Amino acid sequence: MLLGRRREMLGARARQAAFTGYVGADRRAPVSEAVGLLFRKAFPDHWSFLLGEIALYSFAVLVLTGSYLTLFFDPGMAESVYRGSYAPLRGLPVTGAYASTLRITFDVRGGLLIRQMHHWAALVFVAAAGVHMLRVFFTGAFRRPRELNWVIGVTLFMLAMLEGFCGYSLPDDLLSGTGMRTANTIVMSIPVVGTYLSSFVWGGPFPGEAVIRRLYIAHVLFVPGLLIALIGAHLVLIVYLKHTQWPERGRTNRNVVGRPMFPQFTAKSVGLSLTVFGVITLLSGFAQINPVWGFGPYRADQVSTGAQPDWYVGFLEGALRLMPPWENTVGGHTLMWNVFLPAVALPGVLFLVLYLYPFFERWVVGDVLEHHLCDRPRDRPVRTALGAAAVVFYAVLLAAGGDDVAAMVFRVSVDTLVWIYRVAVVAGPVVAFLITKRVCLALQAHDRRLLEEGEETGRVSQSPEGRFSEKNRPLDAAFRYRVLVRDVPVPLARPAAGAPRRQRLRAALSTWFYRDRVEMPATAEERLQVSGRTAGPLPPAEEE
Repeated sequence: MLLGRRREMLGARARQAAFTGYVGADRRAPVSEAVGLLFRKAFPDHWSFLLGEIALYSFAVLVLTGSYLTLFFDPGMAESVYRGSYAPLRGLPVTGAYASTLRITFDVRGGLLIRQMHHWAALVFVAAAGVHMLRVFFTGAFRRPRELNWVIGVTLFMLAMLEGFCGYSLPDDLLSGTGMRTANTIVMSIPVVGTYLSSFVWGGPFPGEAVIRRLYIAHVLFVPGLLIALIGAHLVLIVYLKHTQWPERGRTNRNVVGRPMFPQFTAKSVGLSLTVFGVITLLSGFAQINPVWGFGPYRADQVSTGAQPDWYVGFLEGALRLMPPWENTVGGHTLMWNVFLPAVALPGVLFLVLYLYPFFERWVVGDVLEHHLCDRPRDRPVRTALGAAAVVFYAVLLAAGGDDVAAMVFRVSVDTLVWIYRVAVVAGPVVAFLITKRVCLALQAHDRRLLEEGEETGRVSQSPEGRFSEKNRPLDAAFRYRVLVRDVPVPLARPAAGAPRRQRLRAALSTWFYRDRVEMPATAEERLQVSGRTAGPLPPAEEE
């Protein structure tokens, strides 16, 4: 009895303290408004929208494990004789960075597990962010009013790659040192300013004495700060603009349908976060990654066998290996096009295309409306084919980055593989574009046949005259809605003779983008309903 009363008294005091604290905070900050806005937000329930959450939770693992590793890592480059726990390396000269990495691995409690969790979380973070960007691209979720969020997402992806490279280089082992030598060559290939940039970053001639310390500061301070700020801005815009949604019954361009934050979304999100933490922990416990003790300390006259970077920068390695040895001298300066074009110009062009694509597509369409319904990829065959071509282009370069390993495994000449990849990097995207576009149009034709004939039942009947026929059943309303409610622009009208060249180019691109399509059979009433559901939100009423 006494224990029960005491428990009730403590609970009452805790509730009163929480209420008092909430009231005090609410009087000094817009807490109630923020909580109300968050609780009123409708969260999506389709699995494809969880890809961004996987990236967010893997980033949380990165922050937690990285904070722990920061307590023990020494970014010094001064050499000393190693006398630590790992016997095979005793007596070798090592830098402070490499020695502290070995100390974390063998002497710090849980150090190896945390190191591997940090590395695996980095790979998962970049992979989830990349797949999330592909989902946004293929469904058209980058269109107005979400262009700024797309730009932020592309910047996050670029910063994630930079953050991964900085962390990959910190241990100063033979593998990461080989990557640093490649990075130094890339920086020096920049015309006019390359040598100055190299001297500034490395603190003198390679390997220098300051690069690890500077990478460490960028890795734990500058880049994470930018990532956290941009992730915060990204989430704020998601809450403000609301999420996109698939075309289903009750979902239009003028409403937002989803699950409330509590309890549905909270339960799902907590479960997903625990799953991400658990999977990364299991990977770190059973799948070895980056065993720096096996590579040994970096030596400028040695190269690690089978040296390849992490997958997200592997396409740069592949581009370097496929580029012909083009160099020329201008005014006494050697221009290394064989390094500058694949490692500086190529990624610059790729990210520039990613930044500008939403604005390019809006210009081609002449679209000024807001879009909150996702596109089915098959309904935008040219955009989907362009995305598939880009994926194939990236995949070929990634495979070329390991051509020496492939040559050893399959007993093929490296020169033969290089020429195969050179042909594939040009022909592969073109073939992927053509095939993907035809597949999208074939899927549209399949949808049209289903609308006209219905869904197959597998039942065949025979008439008294002996003729066989198949019985089909009408499509369910949900599937019919999903097929018919699509927002596919019509090509712009052909400009009159003598029109400006820019206008003619825009019309030609619009025709190329949206000429090929399969019209869906629909009644006049259905077409009217579809136009109403795909229309943009109504403008706010003006006050008198």
